[in-house]
Amino acid sequence: MRERLQPGATIDGFRLGECLHKGGTGYIFSVTAPPERDPGFPMVMKAPALGPGEPTIGIDSFEIEQMIVPILTGPSVPRFVAAGDLTATPYIVMERIDGEGLEKIIAQAPLPPGEVARVGSALADAVHSVHTQQVIHLDLKPENVMLRPNGDAVLLDFGFARHARYPDLLAESKDFAAGSAAYVSPEQLQNDRSDPRSDLFALGVLLFELATGTQPFGEPQTYAGMRDRLWREPLPPCALNERVPPWLQEIILRCLEPVAAARYQSAAQIAFDLRHPEQVTLSERAGRTEGAGFFPQFARWWQSRRDRHALGRRQNIAIRAPVIMVAVDTEHPDDERHPSLQLATRQLVALNPEFRLMCVSVVRAAPLGEGPADADTASGKHLEHKTRLRHWVEPLKLPSSRLSLLVVEAANATATLLDLARANHVDLIVLGAPGPTERALAWWRSVASSVTANAPCSVYVVRVPEGPVESRPD
Repeated sequence: MRERLQPGATIDGFRLGECLHKGGTGYIFSVTAPPERDPGFPMVMKAPALGPGEPTIGIDSFEIEQMIVPILTGPSVPRFVAAGDLTATPYIVMERIDGEGLEKIIAQAPLPPGEVARVGSALADAVHSVHTQQVIHLDLKPENVMLRPNGDAVLLDFGFARHARYPDLLAESKDFAAGSAAYVSPEQLQNDRSDPRSDLFALGVLLFELATGTQPFGEPQTYAGMRDRLWREPLPPCALNERVPPWLQEIILRCLEPVAAARYQSAAQIAFDLRHPEQVTLSERAGRTEGAGFFPQFARWWQSRRDRHALGRRQNIAIRAPVIMVAVDTEHPDDERHPSLQLATRQLVALNPEFRLMCVSVVRAAPLGEGPADADTASGKHLEHKTRLRHWVEPLKLPSSRLSLLVVEAANATATLLDLARANHVDLIVLGAPGPTERALAWWRSVASSVTANAPCSVYVVRVPEGPVESRPD
């Protein structure tokens, strides 16, 4: 039974206080612990939003944060305390950061160059710290940064983040949010979540705001508007604030280069330049006083088209681990095909220690929309089927770094499985043959036959044997 999160409730010994924040994907409560579990610092509890109208992406982003936050260390991230079972009451308890939010600081912009350098270098230190721990934040914005009283910056909300050694649940989904419109990088807009320099682009946007009080690309309302930054050159900061010195403009515009190779290559380099302005090497960027004209902008647009084509060709030849996708029917957990499918999956992953396994459940949408109970809502249903997937894969005892669980609500299971296979460069699709109740139908009408006929890769169709399914010792 999933417990309701509300002030005064007690969850696993943690007592909830006031609701501090209600965001697009979850809630944050102040929380206290019993004396035997008190870590000695103030805490908050974060939980995904479940109920009518809540987005299902909140479940995936919560899973990402629950996976990443416990393994991060250092003053640049909140300290981890505890996590709740996804199958019961999902939550994360972590340190509550005392200090000033970057959102409040930016509201006072434009700031003097020295203050921009102080805040910016602390932020660059924090970004560098998580990068050295193989994590890319991918959602840097004022709301996700706090400054401690000692000046250290702390990064919050790792729900869009990516860890190099763990599955990227958002990238593997059929649809995922690229990031916050004003701060998203060109790479993210091209569905690439693997480049740490994406965070350096967002850092450049924050530095631009601190120095000028405005955003370099505004707050686009459409995807097409966001894609303009793949080629559009922002106004030089000094055109908006004449007090911006050449060294600061050089740093900001270098961060905002649309091609990642032309930016700084690490956050540590940005922090160093902000702390040592006299050592910043000035280029033509530092001397710009107005925006580029039509012809230079057109040339950048044309070059961006060529770069995108080249990027696509490079991705096609990338070396990667084999990807196996298993279609699991979580709407019928007692189906007799499950043991055979589990055994086949166990045998296949044993053949290659470098595999990546995607377990996918395609569930049907409720015909009458959402109901008042969590189980009758899109977010509650998503969590329920993800829990069933987790139970399905548990007997295989696979490492979490090789495994991802996806639940997709769709009317057409065949099209969804094929789209996921193409988007994730799947090497092998594993799925069950038609069950006993489906055998009266022609083979060509089944999901298995349609996937087999149209898949971009090999397909392994598992049939239930006549005798009992053998199991292997763990």
